[in-house]
Amino acid sequence: MKILYHHRIRSKDGQYVHLEEMVTALRALGHEVILVGPKATEEEEFGSDAGIVAMLKKLLPGAMYETLELGYSLIAYRKLKRAALLHKPDGLYERYNLFLPSGVWLRKKLGLPMLLEINAPLFAERSKYDGIRLKSLAQWSERYAWRGADYALPVTQVLGDLVAEQGVERKKIVVVPNGINRERFTRGHDREASKQKLGVAGKLVLGFTGFVREWHGLDGVIDMLARRKDKNRHLIVVGDGPHLAVLKEQARRLGIAGQVTFTGIVARDQVADYVAAFDVALQPAVVAYASPLKLFEYLAMGCAIVAPAQANIMEILHDGQNALLFDPQDTTGLAKAIERLCDDEDLRKRVAVGAYDTIAAQGLTWKRNAERVVELFESLQKA
Repeated sequence: MKILYHHRIRSKDGQYVHLEEMVTALRALGHEVILVGPKATEEEEFGSDAGIVAMLKKLLPGAMYETLELGYSLIAYRKLKRAALLHKPDGLYERYNLFLPSGVWLRKKLGLPMLLEINAPLFAERSKYDGIRLKSLAQWSERYAWRGADYALPVTQVLGDLVAEQGVERKKIVVVPNGINRERFTRGHDREASKQKLGVAGKLVLGFTGFVREWHGLDGVIDMLARRKDKNRHLIVVGDGPHLAVLKEQARRLGIAGQVTFTGIVARDQVADYVAAFDVALQPAVVAYASPLKLFEYLAMGCAIVAPAQANIMEILHDGQNALLFDPQDTTGLAKAIERLCDDEDLRKRVAVGAYDTIAAQGLTWKRNAERVVELFESLQKA
């Protein structure tokens, strides 16, 4: 099968991981994938921001920036149409973005089967965090894209329900959660050997990967380490973020800087080396509709996971089976759950084994996701 893959990703972060892994998995199955999107994205180093796009967003008035976003859709449409006429693809796979109706335009023009990957309700998300000036236009662009594809592929059922609320038929909504590349992440790493390499041999290691934000609640974890005064416990924070400096200062002020390792940004191929050392992996607060990439990495590495008991997380995790879940409304819930896992070795081992088994049991790999995509395209060809 020949698939046109369209995106508007400019930052080389978790978004790009999803894109690259899906494309790699499709190609590994023998399909041809033609990428259409900002060229600069492929040339940047992992962890880079949106460059000139981020600068324009910061400097321009909101309405002007949003007008430019929609204007880009005309450029994207021409690129898509040119690629479609040249390669004659069997289908179009698009990663949804706000103010991006280009894919639906192409579907209507050429009759191409179209799948739309949806990772977030961007109108609501951007309205809350960034503000939207052209509200009616933004909301129209979201509904137009969601309703215009043959199938909408939200990453969680929670998000799927939000998509359905915008008028998309349930039969056109297929939940495809994030996944894992087994070749990159495997329990084949030796935990103690990994700890040795990181200088935490013999320690009970708590670990977090990702972009560090205040609402993750890692300050509570550092408080717990200081309160327990157990030198055998060590926290590793893999990643960067706006709250990292605050956490470093907190650890220093509480006199436990030696019990916390902050790695900063780590190359993707090295992340597994750190996660392999985690005895207890932390999935703190997360938005209600997300499918966190770190969660699948923790599962694949057979970590004992602590996570909030909320609907999107409980689509994958089950308390006491493959994770220990805590009440997200309880400000001390994360720390309490960590304490329980640290103090109960049998429980820790049991949920770690359950975590590792989850990937195979639920088919949570990029390969399986690619197979689902191909199956949907084939069903549309037969219709």
